[in-house]
Amino acid sequence: MLIGDILLAQNLVTPEDIKIAVHRQKENGGRLGENLVALGALTQEQLDKAIYEAPQAPKSIEDTGIPLANLMRIFFKLIYINSLETASEISNAMKLPIGVVNKLIQQSGDRKFLESLGTADKSTFSETRYVMTEAGKRYAIESLDQNQYVGPAPVSLKAYQIRISLQKITNERVEQSKIDASFESLVIADDFVRRLGPGINAGKSILLYGPPGNGKTTVAEKVAEIFANVIYVPYCFEVDGQIIKVFDPSVHKPILGHETKKVASSGLRREEFDGRWVPCERPIVITGGELTLEMLDLSFNAHAKYYEAPLHVKASNGTFIIDDFGRQLVSPEDLLNRWIVPLESRVDYLKLHTGKSFSLPFDELVIFSTNLSPDDLMDPAFLRRIPYKLETVGPTKEQFFKIFQMVGAARGLEITEDIMDIVIEELQIKNKFELACYQPKFIVDQIIAACKYSGTEPRVDQQLVVDALKNLYTSSAKGSGKTAAKSRNKNPEEPMAEAV
Repeated sequence: MLIGDILLAQNLVTPEDIKIAVHRQKENGGRLGENLVALGALTQEQLDKAIYEAPQAPKSIEDTGIPLANLMRIFFKLIYINSLETASEISNAMKLPIGVVNKLIQQSGDRKFLESLGTADKSTFSETRYVMTEAGKRYAIESLDQNQYVGPAPVSLKAYQIRISLQKITNERVEQSKIDASFESLVIADDFVRRLGPGINAGKSILLYGPPGNGKTTVAEKVAEIFANVIYVPYCFEVDGQIIKVFDPSVHKPILGHETKKVASSGLRREEFDGRWVPCERPIVITGGELTLEMLDLSFNAHAKYYEAPLHVKASNGTFIIDDFGRQLVSPEDLLNRWIVPLESRVDYLKLHTGKSFSLPFDELVIFSTNLSPDDLMDPAFLRRIPYKLETVGPTKEQFFKIFQMVGAARGLEITEDIMDIVIEELQIKNKFELACYQPKFIVDQIIAACKYSGTEPRVDQQLVVDALKNLYTSSAKGSGKTAAKSRNKNPEEPMAEAV
């Protein structure tokens, strides 16, 4: 883990600052952070805070928080599966410092599980090579029989509990200017944003409800993307000898591997951070109709004999969005009963297949998004536990025209008032459909597709608009007074109000 990546992710320095500091480091020595402070790129206080917030590397086996026997099993599984020979290779695989790995090697040698093969020339330095004895191979195979987890060493349950509490989502104050900037590409009522802001900063659950096609999912995603703090996610943690995987590349976005990766081989020294934790952006988990109750519990792989953390645990310190709430495979009542305690107490309880239960802080912004009536989905007791309830309504004619112009301009089309009059005539007067935020994008996409088919440059005329609107609804829906979104095959919660 490189301090430069962390400072970049927190917007404390720029890539150019890093390059200049690395050049100075080559000439004067010292750590990267010290050189950045000397150059005035950041203050000592900012540097100390960034270093303090990062998990510090263990200096001993005891500091890992994991019993020696459990570390030894992971140690030998990694050597056996990946044919590792040197301390540096093992350190990189276990994400533990060389000093701790050397102590594991010493323990293994004392038990006659490893023996030395001499040194290996790595061009810049020499390392001792090790090979497993027959006793060591038997121990590795026995360890694989116990569980087939092969990867970075776990952190302890206590360390994970503390870490979630240290990096709460409410630690990050989201200013109004940042919220305004996030929603600048949307046509949205001022009072809606004004009421949404406190909910974001409170970190409590939010209910977005209203007719389909008016941007509930877009709003939820915009909210999730507002947060900027770096958090630390463990590859896995251990409870009573059981391994539970947390880090998921499909959910967690590491901040490493940017500018500092280019200069890591040119003298950039690694700070003493714990490599078992991955610095990431705050996670965003979005789930829709596929959500089941089982996805909110530990998933035990009976063959591999270790666990995968549930979705909401992977979303810790981030945002969990339940889209199309009420249309999941699990009933709304069962889902709400599962979360009524975590949302109230901010603590969740999970159970291993052995019967052992443990708790984790429940720290995430939960956003429910639905086009169904909230009163039909949940009882008053649960509604009370969702402190922020915001309705998304259809746009006014002025807002609709603005959205139409924004979406058209993004595709090189000019939307005039005459075109707007045609749309209003077809939608509201002839067919009695309500205006919705998704409709302008739908119409523009249809026009672009029609022009492509005819081999002409994209343009807007009455016939193209009327043809587009005929694809917006079915004949059976005409005159029903219902929004045409229900006749679409696509999810009506796509970001329709955004100029894309």
